[in-house]
Amino acid sequence: MRNSSPPPGPVVGIDLGGTDIKGVVVASDGSVVHSIRRATHRERGPQAVVEAVADTAAALVAENGERTGQPLLAVGVVVPGLVDESAGVAAYSANLGWRDLPLRDLLGERLGLPVVLGHDVRAGAVAEGRLGAGRGHDDFVFVALGTGIAAAHVRAGRASPGSHHAAGELGHLVVRRTGPRCGCGNRGCLEGLASASALARRYQRAVRLRDGNAAAVSAEEVCRLAVAGCPVARRVWDSAVAALADGLAAYAVLCDPGLIVLGGGVARAGAALTDPLRSALAARLTFKRPPELAIAQLGTQAGCRGAALLALGHAPAEVAS
Repeated sequence: MRNSSPPPGPVVGIDLGGTDIKGVVVASDGSVVHSIRRATHRERGPQAVVEAVADTAAALVAENGERTGQPLLAVGVVVPGLVDESAGVAAYSANLGWRDLPLRDLLGERLGLPVVLGHDVRAGAVAEGRLGAGRGHDDFVFVALGTGIAAAHVRAGRASPGSHHAAGELGHLVVRRTGPRCGCGNRGCLEGLASASALARRYQRAVRLRDGNAAAVSAEEVCRLAVAGCPVARRVWDSAVAALADGLAAYAVLCDPGLIVLGGGVARAGAALTDPLRSALAARLTFKRPPELAIAQLGTQAGCRGAALLALGHAPAEVAS
């Protein structure tokens, strides 16, 4: 029989993005106890990013000890790019400059806790399926529109990594052969046209060509300016939506998802994104029913909530006979 000891303690979930590191402490029932957000500082180099992840996790461990006194059982970390989850290796990330980095072991040695490594978008997709906009759908695709663009197709609660840990790299689908050079080395990738970083960069370039200089802006500001009627922002926004529609239409033809859940910073545009995107998909998918569109409900916490689910799945259950 089970003893009367308390349930397993909390876990840490860390989502490493190209711009921010987001972390949560999650209790055994899935509720968020504490959260933190820090800059990635990828401009300082790959090793500095590893240290930033370790420092963020260590801060959450310390905060949990002060708040609850319960020992943490595991740490889940999710990262972008190509991830060999079984080996615990971050195989490749164009945005972070990583190749074949044994991140699970490096963080485990630093933290003294079991570490589970996963892919940020696949983990976020599973979290949206269990806790967010994908609930009730056995077959949907989650698309993260952040610093980069990636996707994960969830079937029966699982997101497949593919044969070479590269499933879902939608951002590197070429949609404009003469488009800008991507971090992967190719030209015209969707990521270089419709990601948050691409929106900001393309708007700044257009304003600089017109006025000779341009202040830094975010993708959200580009969207706001476009909605307000700024011609330059409108052209950049419409171009990004058209590129995204091309990429998603190609995916819909091949995989026929019933639902596309849009997450990441660009998705915070809400109807300003979904309304024109819905029309653009319908125009491209003339022979079939286009997928439904929904905005992710977990917002910026999708990845770290998914990382925590990974950690909870590996946390040992304390039972006694």
